[in-house]
Amino acid sequence: MRGRVIRIVVLILLAAGFGYAAITLGINSTAAEIGDPAPDFTLEDMDGNKVTLAEYKGQFVILNFFASWCPPCRKEAPELQKFQEQYGDQAKLLILSRAEPKATVQEFINEFGSTSTYLLDYNDSMARPYGVVGQPETFFIDEEGIIRYHHIGEMDMAFMVQTTNQFIETPLKGR
Repeated sequence: MRGRVIRIVVLILLAAGFGYAAITLGINSTAAEIGDPAPDFTLEDMDGNKVTLAEYKGQFVILNFFASWCPPCRKEAPELQKFQEQYGDQAKLLILSRAEPKATVQEFINEFGSTSTYLLDYNDSMARPYGVVGQPETFFIDEEGIIRYHHIGEMDMAFMVQTTNQFIETPLKGR
C-alpha cells in the first residue's frame, strides 16, 4: 500500500514538473511567429558560398527545413523541384539542411535532381529562432522579410503556389 502511494505522489510531481516546464518554455519562447521578421542567418551553400537571408529582401522566399533521412521530406522533394522549375524565378526556394554533412546533402540533391539552393546548417542553429521541431517545416517570407505563413509537414506544388499567391501582389505564372 505504501509503495503505491509513493508511486502516485511521484507521478503527480512528475506531471506537475512537466506541466510547469511546458508553460515556462511557451512563455519564454523566442521563436519567430507569423507576422514577425524572419530571423536572419548566414549559412554555407553547396558551393561553399556564404548565403544571408537578408540578401533576398525584395523577393518572396520559401524557406524549407529538411533532413535527407526524413520520409516526408523525401516524398516532398520532387514537388519542391517542380516548383523550382516553374516558379523559381518568381519566388526564391531555400532548402535548409538540419545538421547533416555536406556529402549526405549532395547525395540527396543528386538522387532527386534538385536545382534549388541548399543551405548547410551543420549544428542546427536555425531551428530554435524559427521554432522548428521537426521536418519538413516551411516558412513563407514576404518581400519585406516578414513571416507570412508557417507550414508543418510535406507540401505539394499546388499548395506552394496557392500559399505563395496569398501573399504576393502578382500571382505566380508558370513557364
